[in-house]
This record gives sequence, structure tokens and C-alpha cells, in this order.
Amino acid sequence: MLREPKSFFVKVRCNKCKNEQIIFSHPSTEVKCLVCGEVLALPTGGKATINAQVLETLK
Repeated sequence: MLREPKSFFVKVRCNKCKNEQIIFSHPSTEVKCLVCGEVLALPTGGKATINAQVLETLK
């Protein structure tokens, strides 16, 4: 039996500049907005703490 992966990609919108960006759900480093540099996600050793508006989960 095949197991489903626990990680996925997430489409988020930056709270500061409203830029939409696709990020990984389990990042190993801090993820910043490519436009304004605002921190979008913080690593926790597992699923990230997302500091932006989640628009869509891409599996």
C-alpha cells in the first residue's frame, strides 16, 4: 500500500503587499515575500507557522 506524503505546496497572499506566492508547507528555512521581504512562513521542524493568508492548498 502506498502512503500519501504529509507535505504539500500552499498558495498564500502576503498581508503587507498582497503578492501571491506558492510556498512549501514544511520549509526548513524562513520563507519571505519575494516583493517586500515580509516573513510568510517560519520553520517549526514540521509543518510551518504561516503568517500570510492561505488561498489554496496544492496537492
